[in-house]
Amino acid sequence: MKLLLDTHLLIWAAEGIERVPVGARELMADPNNELLFSVASLWEVAIKRGLNRPDFQVDARMLRRGLIDNGYVELPILGEHAAAIDALPPFHKDPFDRLLIAQAMVEGITLLTEDTTLAQYQGPVRLA
Repeated sequence: MKLLLDTHLLIWAAEGIERVPVGARELMADPNNELLFSVASLWEVAIKRGLNRPDFQVDARMLRRGLIDNGYVELPILGEHAAAIDALPPFHKDPFDRLLIAQAMVEGITLLTEDTTLAQYQGPVRLA
């Protein structure tokens, strides 16, 4: 299964796998699953780190390098992803999370998250 990890799961995995919820950890450790990260997550980290958000203190460049070095696949942002946001109900206000769910829907991959608001979307979302 292809799993697109949300931004917080990526940060927690980079900080130390023990912060990642057990269910997500098991899915991430399964060699049959392909782990992906979105360029949107790197963008979110860079912006929120610049705003001095305490939960976004990882460097986006270092995060990207670590993810690639650990076998994660980078998912670019396409125009089709951005356009798909228009069809989403307004459950979630965060534009980065909205882009992640749109990417998952367009690409037919599962978004793995611990965000219960994201899990309200119909489509390929799995709550960690």
